[in-house]
Amino acid sequence: MTGRERRTVIVRLANFITPSSGGLRTALDELGRGYLAAGHEPVLIVPGDTRSDERTEQGRVITLPGPVLRLVSVVVGVNDTLRRTFDIRLLARRLDLVCALLTESGAVLLTACLPDPGAVLGLPAPLGRPLARRQAEVNAVVHALSERYDAVHLHMADRAWVCDRSLWSADRLHPAERGHRTVAAGFHELLAARGLAHGATPGLEAQQPPPSRARTWFWLATAGTGWLARRSTDLLPQLLCLAGAEVGHRVCGTGRWPTRRAEAALRSALAAVAPIGSPAAGERAVPSGPLPVPRGSMEG
Repeated sequence: MTGRERRTVIVRLANFITPSSGGLRTALDELGRGYLAAGHEPVLIVPGDTRSDERTEQGRVITLPGPVLRLVSVVVGVNDTLRRTFDIRLLARRLDLVCALLTESGAVLLTACLPDPGAVLGLPAPLGRPLARRQAEVNAVVHALSERYDAVHLHMADRAWVCDRSLWSADRLHPAERGHRTVAAGFHELLAARGLAHGATPGLEAQQPPPSRARTWFWLATAGTGWLARRSTDLLPQLLCLAGAEVGHRVCGTGRWPTRRAEAALRSALAAVAPIGSPAAGERAVPSGPLPVPRGSMEG
C-alpha cells in the first residue's frame, strides 16, 4: 500500500469451490466487486487444475492446484436458542440454504444435534423448559436437513453430555479439551465408516491439565461476566418473560399451550425442509424423537 490513500487487502480462501459451484462463485464474485467499489483490494484464492494469477472485475483471483476440500462442518444450536430473536422457521430456511450451497459445491456436510442448554447449565425448570423446547426444535430441523443432504451426523444430545462435567469448560456452554476430543473421535468413527477418514481415532483423554480453581474463577469473573452482561440485554429479559408465562400457564391449567405453539412452528419449519420423497407437508408430524439418520453415540 503506497501513497496517501491506504487500501485494505482482503484475502478470501475459497477452497470449497468446484467447477459446478455456480451459486457460490456468483456470490464470491459479487462480494469481490463490492470490496473493489469500496476502495479495497480483494484477493480470492480458489483451487483448480493449473496455477494462475489474474486481475478481474472482482479483483485479483489466484488459482492453485491441489485437492478440493470435501468436508464442511455445519453446527448450530446453543447460541441460536440463547437469543431473543429465536425463530425456528427463519433458522430452518437459512440453514437449508447454507446446506444446499455447500452440497452444490461438492462438500460432504458434518452436522450435530446438541444437548439441552438448560439441563447443562442446571437451570430451574421454569427457565430451563423454554430452552429445552427451543433446542428440541433446532435438533429436529438439523436431523431433517442431515437426512436431506446425506450429512455425516453426530448425535450429541445424549444424556452423557449433560451429566459428564469433564466434557465442559467452566461456563458449561463450551466443550473442554476432553469434550472436543470426544467430538473429534465421534466424527472420525462416522467418517471412517464412509471411507473419508484415515489414521487412528483421536484419543479421548485430555493432554493438558485442567485449569486450576483460581484460574476458573478468574475467567468467570472477567470473560464470563462480559458474556453475562451481553446476554442480560439479549436473552435474559425474554427468558424471564418465558419463565413467567410457563408458571402462569401451569397455574391456569394451560401448561401444554407453549409446547403446542412450539410444535406448530416446528411443523411449519419442517414442511419447508422436508426430505425429497417424503410425505406431503400437511401429512408430516412433529417427530417425538430424532429422525433416523446415521449417527454416533458420544458415550465414553
